[in-house]
Amino acid sequence: MSNETPEETSADQPVEETPEAVEETAEAAESETTEAEATESAAAEEPEAEEPEAEEPEAAVEEPEAAGEEAEEPVADDATVEEAAESDDSTEDAGAAEEQAPASESDEGEETAEAEEEAVEAGSELTLGSGEGVIESSEIMQPQTIRGKVDKFGTAIGTGRRKTSVARVRVKDGTGELTINGRALGEYFQIERDRNLIMAPLKATDSASSVDVWVRVNGGGTTGQAGAIVLGIARALQARNADLHHTLSSGGYLSRDGRMVERKKYGFKKARKSFQFSKR
Repeated sequence: MSNETPEETSADQPVEETPEAVEETAEAAESETTEAEATESAAAEEPEAEEPEAEEPEAAVEEPEAAGEEAEEPVADDATVEEAAESDDSTEDAGAAEEQAPASESDEGEETAEAEEEAVEAGSELTLGSGEGVIESSEIMQPQTIRGKVDKFGTAIGTGRRKTSVARVRVKDGTGELTINGRALGEYFQIERDRNLIMAPLKATDSASSVDVWVRVNGGGTTGQAGAIVLGIARALQARNADLHHTLSSGGYLSRDGRMVERKKYGFKKARKSFQFSKR
């Protein structure tokens, strides 16, 4: 006889399964497989749903880049505008230079044409009695009019006039003595202005101490006589030495002052002064 308990014998022996139990196990297995498939499908679908959330930062990143490109576009436009303006300025400068160039060329052409015409005219002039060619314009000088003269004794003679005064002047080498109507300069002319006026042409030519001046003057007053003596001395100095013409002319000593006293009119006290008016 064995000592095993009924429980041990039932555990060791295989238990026969019933059809209902088999169906339940099959259904449990199917439910497990369906649940596994459902979880797998859910796991597979979750990343697809999250993909748009992951793409949002990329879109956000792309937006600043697009904004940066839009901001850069005006800069490029400004650069192109500046380049266009510079090109326009350069074209205008080039056009102005081209306009000036023909103008300068035309001016030069006109100048050369005028020079050629002057040369032709100068060449066409006849030079009778001499074998020399055309005289240059720089050598041509205006002829000087010498109104004084030098006598056979070497004394220069000049005549001056001012208003109604007439002065006859003779100049010769000497020590600077000046005689007017037989009297000295300081004795004849009491006014210093008249004395300085008479000595002015002698001082301008540095001949005050190297010549003697003899004067005979008549007519008019002291102012008219002083002006007549100045003109007579200047003409005598010019006749004595023609090289002094420029100095005397630049000082105005060779110019005849043609101002005269205006004549008295009928019905007036003087030339223009009238008598006192009386109503009754």
